[in-house]
Amino acid sequence: MKPTEPLPEDRYVKVGSVNTRYWQIGDSGRAVILLHGGGGYIELWKYNIFELAKHHRIYAFDMVGAGRSERPNTDYTYDFMAQFTREFMKVLDIPKADLIGTSAGGGVALTFALKFPALIDRLVLAGSAGLGPEINLLLRITAIPGLGKLLSSPTKSGLRMLCKQSVYNSNLITEEMVDEFYQMAILPGAAAATINLGRSIFSIWGQFSQPITERLQTITAPTLIIWGQQDPMVPVSHGQNAAQIMPNARLEIFEECGHWSSIEHPQKFNQIILGFLSSF
Repeated sequence: MKPTEPLPEDRYVKVGSVNTRYWQIGDSGRAVILLHGGGGYIELWKYNIFELAKHHRIYAFDMVGAGRSERPNTDYTYDFMAQFTREFMKVLDIPKADLIGTSAGGGVALTFALKFPALIDRLVLAGSAGLGPEINLLLRITAIPGLGKLLSSPTKSGLRMLCKQSVYNSNLITEEMVDEFYQMAILPGAAAATINLGRSIFSIWGQFSQPITERLQTITAPTLIIWGQQDPMVPVSHGQNAAQIMPNARLEIFEECGHWSSIEHPQKFNQIILGFLSSF
């Protein structure tokens, strides 16, 4: 599975003191910001960005501490990353945007919607973090001192296992994809930032989700929630519960789909999002 076009040009911008890598593609329509998950990077959007950019102005950036953006020594909480997203918008003169967040990026998008409700039009959450304490043990144990450090020392075999855990159809995980993850994971400071992120957003007992879940009903932006029925990382019940609590939310459950709906079913993912963004 490969994108049909060359990847967008890497661009860099200073967000505060952090040199931040981003892509921008599309010159009309709505401003849409893509927020990748924990341990991710903007290449993970290569199955979606071109189709979305046919209709909208799409921005994707390596979150502070991830990909090829710089990694300051700080706590990577949802509050910190939501504020960073706000500063990214300021630097690029984006007054208001739709946010699409997957996994931990969903937790960032939810926190942004709570902190800056006037700056968001629409919200898309895909297998979102932050909606309940339950998460896969593989994620929780990264928060254990010592053991977390050991597990965050990247090997191709470990990353291959993690990638295959994230999808329903493990045949989709190619060696090219594993190598891409590995090259990002061995960048200077990447392992330490992964540990920092894990300890900032969850513990051995689960996610720190209460600050979000207690205020879900106050998020009034039209919201599309996408979830894989067989998501092994974050249970589909989180999406079902959120759709009942959030006043303007709708839920789409993908069958035969794990945690990475944007990668595992990109055509369906893109079409549903484009329909949602054009329906208001």
